Amino acid sequence: MPAALDGQVVSLHITSAGSQEMSSPDSVTAVPGKGLEGDRYLLGTGFYSEKPDTGREITLIEEETLAALGTEQGIEFDGAETRRNVVTRGVALNGLAGREFMVGGVRLKGVRLCVPCQHLVEMTGKAVLKPLLERGGLRADILSAGTIRVGDKVTSV
Repeated sequence: MPAALDGQVVSLHITSAGSQEMSSPDSVTAVPGKGLEGDRYLLGTGFYSEKPDTGREITLIEEETLAALGTEQGIEFDGAETRRNVVTRGVALNGLAGREFMVGGVRLKGVRLCVPCQHLVEMTGKAVLKPLLERGGLRADILSAGTIRVGDKVTSV
């Protein structure tokens, strides 16, 4: 049994097309090598879909980062606004780059950190480029099929 990283899923976010509002379902289905069912990058309709690259199957960000934006920068930023698929609590995501880990029963591999982009600033109207450097989340590939639910644990492999 994998050891707990003391992390858990706080919220989930998907959208069927780039630049559209994110919905926040209670669960999502992960498809290895593709992405999340119903999400723009699995569907090929994401803002960056025409620039294929690894790490676009699923993205994660820490709830603690969102709280810090509020206290340090006075920027209120919720999980859906980040354009990340999974908001976690209690796990340092940067440390999972290059490592395999589990979110619920789904095996993921951290590929690289999410670097904030100008598109995010334009979508939200919030100056988050500098505040999110080195803490903009994690891009990961999906290695096994399954369902990820709000409340699922994040565990090491």
